[in-house]
Amino acid sequence: MDLPVDYYERVYAGVLGKLIGVYLGRPFEGWTYQRIMQELGPINDYVHQRFNRPLVVTDDDVAGTFTFIRALEDYGLPNQLTAEQVGHCWLNYIIDKRTILWWGGNGNSTEHTAWLNLKKGIPAPLSGAIATNGKTIAEQIGAQIFIDGWALVAPGQPALAASLAQKAASVSHDGESVYAAMLWAAMEAQAFVCQDIEQLLTTGLALIPPDCDIALMIADIRRWRQEDNDWHLTRQRIEDHYGYQKYPSNCHIIPNHALMIMAMLYAPDDFQQAQCIINTSGWDTDCNAGNVGCLSGIMLGLSGINAGPDWRGPLADRMLISSAEGGFSINNAVRITDYLVALGHKVAGQQPPVPPKNGAQYHFSLPGSVQGFRWQAEDNAADVAVGNIVYSGKRCLSLRYAGLAAESQARVMTPTFAPPEIVEMHSYDLMATPLIYPGQRLQAAVIAPSDNPQPVNVRLCLRVYDEDSQLVAHYGAPQVFNAGDETTLCLDIPDFHGQPVAEVGIALKAVIGTASGQILIDWLRWDGTPTLTLSKPQGESDFWWRSWVNGVDLVSRHYAGRIRISKEYDEGLLIHGTRQWQDYRVQSTITLHLGEYGGLAFRVQGMRRYYAVQITCDRKCQLVRVRDNARTVLAEQAIGDIYEREIVLDVLAEGSLITATVDGMTLQAQDAGRDRLADGGAGLMICAGALSTDAIHITPVR
Repeated sequence: MDLPVDYYERVYAGVLGKLIGVYLGRPFEGWTYQRIMQELGPINDYVHQRFNRPLVVTDDDVAGTFTFIRALEDYGLPNQLTAEQVGHCWLNYIIDKRTILWWGGNGNSTEHTAWLNLKKGIPAPLSGAIATNGKTIAEQIGAQIFIDGWALVAPGQPALAASLAQKAASVSHDGESVYAAMLWAAMEAQAFVCQDIEQLLTTGLALIPPDCDIALMIADIRRWRQEDNDWHLTRQRIEDHYGYQKYPSNCHIIPNHALMIMAMLYAPDDFQQAQCIINTSGWDTDCNAGNVGCLSGIMLGLSGINAGPDWRGPLADRMLISSAEGGFSINNAVRITDYLVALGHKVAGQQPPVPPKNGAQYHFSLPGSVQGFRWQAEDNAADVAVGNIVYSGKRCLSLRYAGLAAESQARVMTPTFAPPEIVEMHSYDLMATPLIYPGQRLQAAVIAPSDNPQPVNVRLCLRVYDEDSQLVAHYGAPQVFNAGDETTLCLDIPDFHGQPVAEVGIALKAVIGTASGQILIDWLRWDGTPTLTLSKPQGESDFWWRSWVNGVDLVSRHYAGRIRISKEYDEGLLIHGTRQWQDYRVQSTITLHLGEYGGLAFRVQGMRRYYAVQITCDRKCQLVRVRDNARTVLAEQAIGDIYEREIVLDVLAEGSLITATVDGMTLQAQDAGRDRLADGGAGLMICAGALSTDAIHITPVR
């Protein structure tokens, strides 16, 4: 199938629209229209600063949307995907009571209830069915808030988008909630090729039962839109006829979906006005505004988003996705767009496009993109305006400065790990690992335009958390850039004794006196396998333990000199690293204190996708592959005493060959089948017990 010629930019606009809506509506989620009007007034721009909160926070709408779409990658394309497989995706990427969902209790939170069903072995779609959970629980808002990704990979295919949304939504919901999800996904998919809101509604309605409550409610709102010609009047009619008082439980689909339909009918051609209407109207503002923002973004493109206030500047493409895959958590709208566009090509039966700029993590190829780069204000440092321009036929990050001094420097950085404000976020836990590690090489292609009036000193920069949870800067070698210079700067990442690299970027200084001008970054990337020792650092660092994806009950912060984990029952993982890690060696000396089994995990891709060398309570050492419900023993040998003694583990994963040494005994397996796991981080694994180690060593395959 042919894809729209502007597919790449429209996906980016849809992702930005989703993020803008979620982060705009998040601070006053759950408020009524009356309270918003009284305390905030009409919502025409971001209000997070009035609440003394950061703009970009962890949020279920963002995390769920861009995590559950990964089922397509994990289980194949649409003709194979089932609701049960999306349920497996939940079990792999969600960490109990920590990531993605509203953990509001069994029988109270729809998603939490469905999660418990999945954990008990009730597969989707039964996990979310009315027959399992009752009509009230099954028809809350959650089915709809996670569906945008399915539309973004199915441009111009509304029936396909609705089908995928139906499968995904039925993991946790049923009935009217699923119909709403199907309709909205179909509208978003069709918005790639049609920008008429009435036609989009007709397209979506054709894919759900004509007599369902969602369809009947939409007919009312379409009529009221013509009769009222004032969204305030229509909103009041919605409150009177479809308000929260009409429906049981916490956040029903009908009232919120009604507001979304109203916002799009009143502002189909105005991104800002649609956001004003949906946010000022209240109720589940971040969910509603996120869905409206995605649809508006696809319909109107980047020009529609740019026409209003500066939505994109404060956002700077940033996003947080808290899940069990920590290397996906510190993210940005361009990276997600690249991921979705590659999936969309596969869905359409086409080869994915060649990654921009040879696969650089930061390539700035989309109009206005900055991929998280922001100027850091410091005493006596010149201001730097961060933007995006076309130079010599390619898009670059633009750093425009004035009055840059030789005595002080200006830094422009992008996050590679959790920001300091994470400790103040009043939302969901952020499970994340750093994106960049010791032993890897950081590179940036830097350009001084030919009209730059003065030379400028440029060097790569990292900021790393120290033992007191403060960010400390480390720099590469300085390079003088005269007008017209183009150079690739390089920095080999040194050992920071287990402390995470929080930011990367560049620092600027004048060479003599002061300088004004512009420096461009064509691309920035890092490559290579880490050479890394993960051990418990000195001090009481808050960010050292945050740099692990915590899928256990306890990571002891006070056990001297050792990393110690425990799990009350079932299996748990403590994970570090990213999917960039492929072939590597991992070594550790562990002590199993109690448990059914425990050991060292590698090529970890979530809570239920990994390899491990495990020691079992019946005195076996085993090399295993875990993939969803299947735990496959690839090799095993008997072992002696297992508890309260040091056991030396050494694993080499190279291509399909895995070699593990346990106290001198060798286990080896070739795992070349379709279930093979090719990449992922490393960590510790324990089942119903406790385990500790002094360090985990990661090194490249020699």
